[in-house]
Amino acid sequence: MTRLIEILISLAIVAVLFVVVGIALPSSRHVSESIETNRKMVIVRDTLTSPRRFKEWNTLALRDPRMDWKFFGPDSGVGAGFEYTSNNKQVGTGKWTLTKSEPSLIEYDIVDSSRGTDKKTKFTLKPTGRNNRNVEITQTYDVDYGFDLMGRYSGLYIRSVGDDIKLGLGKLTNTLASVPNYDYNADFGRKDQADLPKVVDVPAENLLFAPATVERDPDKIQLAINANVQWIRKVMDANGLEAAGPLRVITTEFAADAYSFDTAMPVRKKGETGPATEIPAPKLEQQVQFVRTTPARYATAGFTGHMINLAKVRDSLRAWTMTHGYETTGRPFEAWTNGVDQGFTDEGHYQLYWQLK
Repeated sequence: MTRLIEILISLAIVAVLFVVVGIALPSSRHVSESIETNRKMVIVRDTLTSPRRFKEWNTLALRDPRMDWKFFGPDSGVGAGFEYTSNNKQVGTGKWTLTKSEPSLIEYDIVDSSRGTDKKTKFTLKPTGRNNRNVEITQTYDVDYGFDLMGRYSGLYIRSVGDDIKLGLGKLTNTLASVPNYDYNADFGRKDQADLPKVVDVPAENLLFAPATVERDPDKIQLAINANVQWIRKVMDANGLEAAGPLRVITTEFAADAYSFDTAMPVRKKGETGPATEIPAPKLEQQVQFVRTTPARYATAGFTGHMINLAKVRDSLRAWTMTHGYETTGRPFEAWTNGVDQGFTDEGHYQLYWQLK
């Protein structure tokens, strides 16, 4: 009996100590880690406000590459987010929702199966380095345990969350390094909001095209385009076809000393209105070829300037697609909306397209 009483007293002392220590422990926890990247500020911001990119760097994906991701809301910006479900008990289920998107502050609300409430992770962005060319990314994590004593004790191991944040930021910088380092906000939409990048659906088209490879000299490129246009128009006239849109140039390779491309023209039957219907294979001449394309989704943006700048602008469009969670495929092309001659001046206007996977 005496032994039992001693055990009960010991348990009572342990229980009292548990409560006393638990009350003394902090009711909330805060963790912070920082890292630096040489990518443009716009690339960093758009990557962090596009939840679809989180699978590439967030430690949740590292813990369970097979877990189920479901995205909701817009592709980016406030209201965007993702839910995840994992068979790994350490990961469990959860939900991240973007609640704040400011020039230097991005905030996500987190709901998951771990103890605590009012969980938030914030990303603070600060220009740094020589001439402010780099960006310092600071990620914080905050959780409130209130009077949950078990939660307060679990907060003693919050360092593991900090380790995850540090690991994730390291992966994030690798992800950012794969993005072409261009400020696409400076390239698109400065004069016309219609030129801003977006995603569009392009229907099936009838396309006449002719390949060429020439030196990277604007005059020789222009001669090659005009020569191919003459052959394409000859095929159009011989088959009763007309242009269904502006001339386009499809890039195969833009090398250091040569440019390989196709001059292309979307076509339809003469007099046809509305979307171009499928046509029989036309009779072709010289290097002119024909293809009926398939419907696809494209990233697109408008640009005004000399065609010699298009190589850089293509990469700028690809940077936009990557930061917004898309992946390009195939060859990019530009529709020369105000003609070939204008395209070799600073007044040329192009609508760029790059197919998405």
